[in-house]
Amino acid sequence: MAKDTRNFAVVGLGAFGSAVASELARFGNRVVGLDMDEKRVAQMASILHSALIVDTTDDSALREAGIDRYDVALVAIGRDIQASILTVMNLKLLGIETLWAKASNRTHHRILSKLGVDRVILPEQEMGRHIAQMLNNPVVQDYVSMGNGYSVVTIVVPERLDGRSIRSLGIASTYDLRALGLMRGTEFLPCADLSQTVAPEDKLILLGKRPELRRFGDTL
Repeated sequence: MAKDTRNFAVVGLGAFGSAVASELARFGNRVVGLDMDEKRVAQMASILHSALIVDTTDDSALREAGIDRYDVALVAIGRDIQASILTVMNLKLLGIETLWAKASNRTHHRILSKLGVDRVILPEQEMGRHIAQMLNNPVVQDYVSMGNGYSVVTIVVPERLDGRSIRSLGIASTYDLRALGLMRGTEFLPCADLSQTVAPEDKLILLGKRPELRRFGDTL
């Protein structure tokens, strides 16, 4: 198989891993799922390009499965921290270019980071922050942390702002934020021109630090 950055290996087909693998496959990517649980593998066999029963703590088993030919891997092993760590080490040794991993706690997170994982995920905490942002301000439809204090949020434009320009909202001048664009239905409208006006139910996509995003959201 030729190298292709759209080839993904997902190790661990529990609730988190199977959800990620299914979505990646739905986007048209080539995805292989690996797990020791025969039932989990069988459930994903018709959804993914391939689903294999593999002991990923065994580097030779990973190599035999052809995982060294994949560019991107996600280790979604949950409770078995030892298996997660050994799997990450094996994938690094196999030369996987981009490696993400799920951590079950902060100690696990630190270990994975030390092993050189490109992104360590604490799903429960990240989802908790995501939900809190949306509960705290009903106009916030979506929220993604970008690291270093920066986030991208999607804000539903309220009716009272109908016809206002991006400039008049003070997004850059008052709140030190950047308007990345507007979604109007299925149409994307860039906001490089600050005279661009907004309409009710537009989705305004903003980049900035969390305190500034909260301050702007509070005004809405």
